[in-house]
Amino acid sequence: MTFYYDFSKTADGLNTKRTARSLIELRAQLAAEIPPKSVYERLLLATWNIQGLGGNSRTEESLWYITEVLSSFDLIAIQEVKRRLDDLNRIRELLGDWWEYVVTDPSEGDGGNDERLAFLYDKRKVQFGRVAGEVVLAPVVDAHGNEVPATQFVRTPFIVGFESSWFRFMLTTVHVIWGDNARAIPQRVDEIKSVADFLAGRLGQTGTFAKNLILLGEFNIFDAQSPAYQAILDAGFTIPDELTSVPATNVGREPRKYDQIAIQFAEHPNLKPTKAGVFDFFKSAYSDAKLPLYRNELRKADGTLPANPGSYYRNHWRRNQLSDHLVMWVELPIDFAGPYLQRKAT
Repeated sequence: MTFYYDFSKTADGLNTKRTARSLIELRAQLAAEIPPKSVYERLLLATWNIQGLGGNSRTEESLWYITEVLSSFDLIAIQEVKRRLDDLNRIRELLGDWWEYVVTDPSEGDGGNDERLAFLYDKRKVQFGRVAGEVVLAPVVDAHGNEVPATQFVRTPFIVGFESSWFRFMLTTVHVIWGDNARAIPQRVDEIKSVADFLAGRLGQTGTFAKNLILLGEFNIFDAQSPAYQAILDAGFTIPDELTSVPATNVGREPRKYDQIAIQFAEHPNLKPTKAGVFDFFKSAYSDAKLPLYRNELRKADGTLPANPGSYYRNHWRRNQLSDHLVMWVELPIDFAGPYLQRKAT
């Protein structure tokens, strides 16, 4: 829940009546599709590629909608945070002082696209484990026994330790290289295989913060038959059943599995999500039916409208305001008091 009294502190020009009406619809949709938060029993974890957060010309109105969606979860991995953190800081301000984030430096080079990876979390529910790092691959040994520097990731995966109730876990988010518009370019498969194998290797090491692993983010996977998808499974991760049947995670609804949440719980091998799904915010915020409300915002610098306002609104403008990716989420049980007491009682 956001602080609605902050309407009085927003930038000039915010249409508060229009925003409030859409927030009512968005809250109703969230209440119908996302489980309610609990204090101790369950963790609501999400991943969302928020297209160019901090780099697009988002309106104050769109930040209210983004914040409302984020507030429904306890911990969110966010991809495509840009160099400027103004939007992320505004979102945190709207969420309240009990929210915090941890973020990487921007990726350098053309492929990195000046992007950061971030985790945003509710401190009342989730505690930062004081462990954070980026996944950097060790040198490889060639056929002659010489160490050769490994090819690193275009956008370095971000790994952080968290705790919530009885559950300790390592959370790793990625934004895997896109490259060509092809089903399985080698570099994309290599990046996914490298990060999955790297994390699985942590399970056999001493001193690891937690041996419960969650790998999530944008993998740019086309389908479940792709070698990129198989690389996640081969490393010992599983995809929750509710998410394997999701046909698409992008707003265009092409049959793609770009976004994923994969788990490997060595300390709790029987732990499974109780619920999972994908949330489509465009059913309420910036819905198709609301095009007339935003027609003036579609105007170009010269004051003219695009040739096809409806197409521009659906496929460009509103995606820049919210995102071109949907929100993927899981609900995890985190209260292990019952089993613990049973063990102590026997």
